[in-house]
Amino acid sequence: MAQENSGILFEVQTPLGFRVRVTRAYWRIITEIKHPVMRGREADVQETLRNPDEIRVSKKDPRVYLFYKPERLGRWVCAVAKRLNGEGFLITTYPTDAIKEGKRVWPR
Repeated sequence: MAQENSGILFEVQTPLGFRVRVTRAYWRIITEIKHPVMRGREADVQETLRNPDEIRVSKKDPRVYLFYKPERLGRWVCAVAKRLNGEGFLITTYPTDAIKEGKRVWPR
């Protein structure tokens, strides 16, 4: 039972051709410590990863991608994922009123 609790919460295919996953344990860290406003918004994050309006590469780390999906006028859901050895994992997610700098890689 404990293993099921800390297992994969979701895994989503991105338009960039790699999958992004998050464990239940890490989702709790995101929603209890980093960004409590995202609690209960798993479906929004999955949709942002699966069907973003825009994807940018981080200026600091070329293995980090920022996925953006509008949630209302002037507000986006941002899902930040890292691709390492072909595997993708969620770093964090949060609502934002600005799209960060960085090279846009999708759509091209």
